[in-house]
Amino acid sequence: MSRNEGEQQEPVVVRDRRRIDPETGERRTPAPNGDEAQVAESMSGTLEEEFGQAEEPAEQPAEGGSQEGGEPTGLQKQVDELTADLKRVTAEYANYRKRVERDRESVIAAAKASVAGDLLTVLDDLERAEAHGDLNGAFKAVADKLVGALNSAGLESFGAEGDEFDPSVHEAVQHATSSEVSGPTVTTVLRRGYQFGERVLRPAMVAVTDYEAGENAAEPTESTEQE
Repeated sequence: MSRNEGEQQEPVVVRDRRRIDPETGERRTPAPNGDEAQVAESMSGTLEEEFGQAEEPAEQPAEGGSQEGGEPTGLQKQVDELTADLKRVTAEYANYRKRVERDRESVIAAAKASVAGDLLTVLDDLERAEAHGDLNGAFKAVADKLVGALNSAGLESFGAEGDEFDPSVHEAVQHATSSEVSGPTVTTVLRRGYQFGERVLRPAMVAVTDYEAGENAAEPTESTEQE
């Protein structure tokens, strides 16, 4: 390339289209004949170079969700509250069912005990008839069925010779002393006692013998009249 050709080439012109003077920081007046689109593009590129890329806004958590690493908010709190209410209602209903079941069993047991208590005199008659040898044949079969049904329902008899005297279940009507016993002991059962479950329907009427050292023991004495 000759020297003349190099002189004929247009010189390279660099236009500074930044609206803010980087040295003084003052606003520049835009060129009158400049292209606004080129100026705006130039300004955008210049600002990005000077101040960097604009940061994107942080993503906001969705409504009703939970903050990362924080406590639940919105719908999650409502779900937790409703779950707690459901558990509480379920527990209260379970306790109610147990209480109703206990009350029902208590009413049934009381009704059975009442019927059994009304039949105690019948059982006494059957026991006396058996002791005299009058309980036999078909009469004995019916009596055995009645006693078996009452025992299956929960009726139990108590009071036997040799038992330790217990004032909560024994009614002492006779008293004696002897050196052959170590303490208050039932020596004679005058009337059998009955209980239904843990409820005593009738105490046993008994004669009681206490311990007393010596060979001569007092004869039994009647303390109350026999019913």
